[in-house]
Amino acid sequence: MREIRLVDTTLRDGHASLWAEAMRTHMMLAVAKDMDKAGFVASEVIATSHFKKCVRELREDPWERIRVISRAMPNTPLAAMGDSLATFGNAPPSIIKLYMERLAANGIRRSQLMNASNDMTGRIVHSVNSALEAGLQVVVALVYSQSPKHSDEYYMAKAKEAVSIGADIVYLKDPGGLMTPDRAKTIIPAILQALNGVPLEFHTHCTTGLGPVSVLAAVESGVDTVHTALPPLANGASQPSVFNVVRNLSALGYATALNEEPLEWASHNLAAIAHQARLPIGHPLEYDYAQYLHQVPGGVISNLRHQLTQMGMISRLGEVLEESIRVRAELGFPIMVTPYSQFVVSQAAINVLSRERYSVVTDEIIKYALGEFGAEASSGVTSEARDRILDRPRAMILAKQEPDQPTIGEIRKSLGGAGISDDELLLRYAVGGEADVNAMREAGSFEDYSNRVHPIAKFVEALTIRKDLGSLSIKDPGFSLFMGRMAGSSCERLEEPSS
Repeated sequence: MREIRLVDTTLRDGHASLWAEAMRTHMMLAVAKDMDKAGFVASEVIATSHFKKCVRELREDPWERIRVISRAMPNTPLAAMGDSLATFGNAPPSIIKLYMERLAANGIRRSQLMNASNDMTGRIVHSVNSALEAGLQVVVALVYSQSPKHSDEYYMAKAKEAVSIGADIVYLKDPGGLMTPDRAKTIIPAILQALNGVPLEFHTHCTTGLGPVSVLAAVESGVDTVHTALPPLANGASQPSVFNVVRNLSALGYATALNEEPLEWASHNLAAIAHQARLPIGHPLEYDYAQYLHQVPGGVISNLRHQLTQMGMISRLGEVLEESIRVRAELGFPIMVTPYSQFVVSQAAINVLSRERYSVVTDEIIKYALGEFGAEASSGVTSEARDRILDRPRAMILAKQEPDQPTIGEIRKSLGGAGISDDELLLRYAVGGEADVNAMREAGSFEDYSNRVHPIAKFVEALTIRKDLGSLSIKDPGFSLFMGRMAGSSCERLEEPSS
């Protein structure tokens, strides 16, 4: 019986897709120990974009997040997504190298790397080498997209290139949930042939409604490791539910060696947290053909919905997605993954909310048209769009700028001097200075959600400490609890009973 392994995405892509990266550290700690008992081969816990979110909005230290989760999950390798803290830009090699070193020092054991254009030259080569030098396992993405360019032969060539630059593992990353079972049956055997024994993983989203069946098709086509999430942070725009995938794999005759019992309790706790914090719960989606038209990933849609809601303009979500289709075509059909998906959607939102399309253009779109993200990415920009994007003073300024390649010493001098630690330096680099980092420090430690998850157990535990109580009785319709203290002993801790 063939055994299928699972990578958990709950603590990273799950809440990025459904909660706009709003999962707090102690929400994670409330379930981490149970998740560590499940037998996942890895668990995603952080991405480069999370650093800004943690510091600026959640007022939490992302390095401390990694450390405490690492201590809570000693049996599960923790994974980080991305190669630097310049999420939408080209970070200097010095920052990439230091970032990989600090990820490893703080508890990360697996680095998931990608280039948005599947360009296996330049920056990603340095990222792979830096991760390997830091002792991290390197997993390189082949980003899936649909266009005349992205054929099975194209992905075979890219798979060979990923192996040639040092990938320990390759994963087929489907950020838009665009994979279909029929396509999986041709593309995966082609990639496996090209990998020549290097392991292949499969990562998809449920945005089109096909995620769960695409996972099964991937396994039947030869994949041995798939990515899943834990409800309520599964389904919707997130990954398929681990329970659904395991159940269906079992029905098809596959083994997983996954311990589901602690995951049931973790899922229950996450549902309680979602209710208490008024966060959405992922539900299976119906088939959505529109996803194949705009191809916007679930996490980007989640953030877009969040931002439009804050602006009081959520009713215009459909218009922005429609405009995304036009912008993507005008930019030469970039793969809709970070950072290009954010570039396209941001410009589409500006076009919708402005009086005239491209009357305002982001710096990222200008740099894209100028070729800063590679000739392969910018070569398809239509002449009309290029003219409108570059016909402005800001484009002339950016065109004259040379890529900055400062050393760590130079960066440290500009961000606080020799007295700050490497972790502090990277935080300041991520958010553009010390003001937000200082505000994060002043906010204090993160909130403890464990009391909210097990209120009765925490209440009883607190009472057992008191020496003046001999017994405790709690009664409610359908529920009764009695505790008595034996001579010379203390009451044992009781877990909250299930209803």
